[in-house]
Amino acid sequence: MTAAVLSIGTELTRGELVNSNAAWLAERLTALGFAVLEHATVDDHRGRVVDALHRLAGVAKVIVCTGGLGPTTDDLTTAAAAVAAGVELVRDEASLEAIRRRFAQFQREMPPSNEKQADFPAGAEILPNSDGTAPGFALSLAAPGGSAAEGAAVARFFFMPGVPGEMRRMFEERVVPQIADLAARDTHQVHIRTFGLTESQVGEKLAGLEEAEPQVTLGYRAHFPEIEVKVHARGASAGEAETTARRVAGLVQERLGDVVYGDRDDTFPMAVGRALRDAGLTLALAESCTGGMVGAMVTSVPGSSDYLLLDAVTYSNAAKVSVLGVELETLRAYGAVSVEVATQMADGALLLANADLCVSVTGIAGPGGATPDKPVGTVCFALARKDQPTTTYERRLPGDRDRVRTLASYIALRLVMRAARGQDGA
Repeated sequence: MTAAVLSIGTELTRGELVNSNAAWLAERLTALGFAVLEHATVDDHRGRVVDALHRLAGVAKVIVCTGGLGPTTDDLTTAAAAVAAGVELVRDEASLEAIRRRFAQFQREMPPSNEKQADFPAGAEILPNSDGTAPGFALSLAAPGGSAAEGAAVARFFFMPGVPGEMRRMFEERVVPQIADLAARDTHQVHIRTFGLTESQVGEKLAGLEEAEPQVTLGYRAHFPEIEVKVHARGASAGEAETTARRVAGLVQERLGDVVYGDRDDTFPMAVGRALRDAGLTLALAESCTGGMVGAMVTSVPGSSDYLLLDAVTYSNAAKVSVLGVELETLRAYGAVSVEVATQMADGALLLANADLCVSVTGIAGPGGATPDKPVGTVCFALARKDQPTTTYERRLPGDRDRVRTLASYIALRLVMRAARGQDGA
C-alpha cells in the first residue's frame, strides 16, 4: 500500500519553518507498513494546492496533508480541496459549536474569522480536533482523467492542522484507525544509533550486506555528530520481517563494533548514564571551551543526579587556578589548551567532587584564539580515575565553533562511557 505526504504552507516553501511534520508522518506511515513514495510541499496558493491534490491522487492510495486549516486569509487548504473534488463548501454546525466552546473554555469570544474552520467540502468526513480549533477532514479523490464512478483509481486524503501537537494526536486518534488495516504489515524497521565514525566509514563497514540480504534495505541518517543506521526488512508476515530485521541488525552491530550505543529511543547521554549506573560509578566534569555543554548533555537524562556530582565550567585561567587548582606555572609553560592543563583540571575536579571518574576538556573552538601550533579545533582531554594514572588525548576537530564544541562534548562523554565499561581510549 502506497502513501504520500503533502505539506501546505508558504512558511515551509520559504524555509521559514523546518518541516518536522513530514518527517514524523513518513516515519509513522512506514512503521504501519506503507511504502511512502513522495513528500510534496506547496505554498498557500489555491491553484497550486489543487494541482498538487490532483497529481498526488495518481501517485499513492493514501495521502496525509498538513497545514492551511486556520482562520486567516492565507489558510486555503479546505477551499482548494473542495475545488479539487468539484463540490461546494458546507458549514458544519456541530463543528462551529465545538470551536465556540473551545474559546469559551478560555473565557474568550470566538472571532468571526474562525467560523471558516467549520466549513468543509460536501461529503467530507470531519476529523475532530481534541487540542485546537481547526478540525480536520477526510476526502476521496479520483486520479486525474477519471472519476470514482467510472472506476478510476481513488485516493484517500486526510487533511490535518499544521500545528505539530494537534496533527500528531489527530493522526493517531482519527487517521490511524482508518488506514492501519490497508497496509500489508509485512515490514519491520530497526534503528541503530552510532557515534565515532563518519557516514562514509559506516557505509564502507556495511558494504555488501544488502547484496547478501536481498530482503533488507539499509538507510543512513546523519545528524551531526551521530549516524543512524536503519535496517528495513520485508517478509511474508510482520513477524518474519521483524525476525529478519533483528537478525541483520545484529550483523550490523557486529561490523560496527562499539560505535553502536543504542537503538531508536536512546540518546548518547542516556547510553553514558547507563554505563555509569551499570558500573556503579560517579562522575565529575571540568569544562573550558565547551562552556557547560557536556554537563547539559549529562543532565538532559532524568535521574542523572545519581551519578553526576560536579560540573565545573572554568572558562578563564583564573577560574582554572582558583576552582580546580591548576598551577600558574603550568598555564605559563604550556598554555590553557594543553594536555598538561587538561590533566590538572581533571585531577582537581576529581578531588573536589570525590568522584570515581572525571573528564576535562579545554580547547580552541574559534573563530579566534588560534596560534601556529594550535589551530582552531585543537582540543585536549584528560580522564582521571581514582587510584589510576590520568590519561590524556589531543584532537584536531573540524568545523565551525558550534561543531567543534559539540564534537568535543561527545568525545568527552565517549571517554567516560568507555572508562565505565573498562575500556581505554576515545
